[in-house]
Amino acid sequence: MRNEPHLELRERIAQLDRLEEALLDRPADSAVRRAIADIEALNQSLYQSIREAILRGEGRDAMRPWLESSDDASPAYDYRDALISGVLALPEPQGEISALEQDMVFYQPTPARRIFDLFELCQLHKDDLLIDLGAGLGHVSLLTAICTPARSIGIERELAYVQSATDAATVLGLERAGFACQDLREADFSNGTVFYLYTPVTGVLLEQVMAKLEHEATRRPIRIASLGPCTAVLAQTGWLRAAHPPDEHRIALFHSA
Repeated sequence: MRNEPHLELRERIAQLDRLEEALLDRPADSAVRRAIADIEALNQSLYQSIREAILRGEGRDAMRPWLESSDDASPAYDYRDALISGVLALPEPQGEISALEQDMVFYQPTPARRIFDLFELCQLHKDDLLIDLGAGLGHVSLLTAICTPARSIGIERELAYVQSATDAATVLGLERAGFACQDLREADFSNGTVFYLYTPVTGVLLEQVMAKLEHEATRRPIRIASLGPCTAVLAQTGWLRAAHPPDEHRIALFHSA
C-alpha cells in the first residue's frame, strides 16, 4: 500500500508520545523504557536507510512515499517532522544567537508537510534556483536538494544556523544546497527563479525585501511562495498574481506579472 510507511511511522510516533507520558508518572518502569528504546530503534533504522539512499544519489526515490501534499490546514507539526529531523540529523547550532531587531521574526522551521506542498505547487526543475529567505536551519534548502532536481540557497543572518545547515549538507553530500550568512536586505537575489518566505520579517523590513524582489521581477519572471502572515502582504502587491486563492496557513504561490 502506498500509505503504509506513513501509517507505520505515524503510529510509532503516537506510541512514543504515549509511552513518554507514561514514563513521567512511572520513571522507573523498565518495561516502558524498553518499549521506547525498541520504537526509537525502528525509527532510527528508517532514518538511516533514507540517509544511505541520499548518499547514493537516490534521495528522491527514498523520500517519494512521504511527498504527498496535505489537505489539512492546521499549522501544527506532525510525524513527518520527526522523519525530517531524523533524516537530516542537523548538528546542534554552536554559538550565540543574536537578539531580534525590530520587524524580525523568531525562527521556527516550516512544517515538513508544507515543504512537500511547496514542491508539489512549484514543480521545480534542474534549471531552477530556489532561494529560501530566512532559512534558519536550512530544512527547505536541504529537502529541495534531496527531493527535487533544483538548486537551492538558504539565506540566514545567524552564523550558527548557517554552519549547522552547511555541515548537514556536507555529511549528506548535497552539493546543490548552499547557505549564505547574510542580511536579507543585502543578499544577492539575482539568480533566483523561485523565492520562499515563511514570514521571516514584517513591517518595514518586509517592504524592503519586497522592493528587492520587485526589482528582480523587472529583469525576468520569478515565482514567490509564502506561508504565514506575509501571504496577505504578497496578495496585495500589484506586481504579483496568485496561482490560487491565497491562505496564510497553506503554501501560497505567486507569479510576477
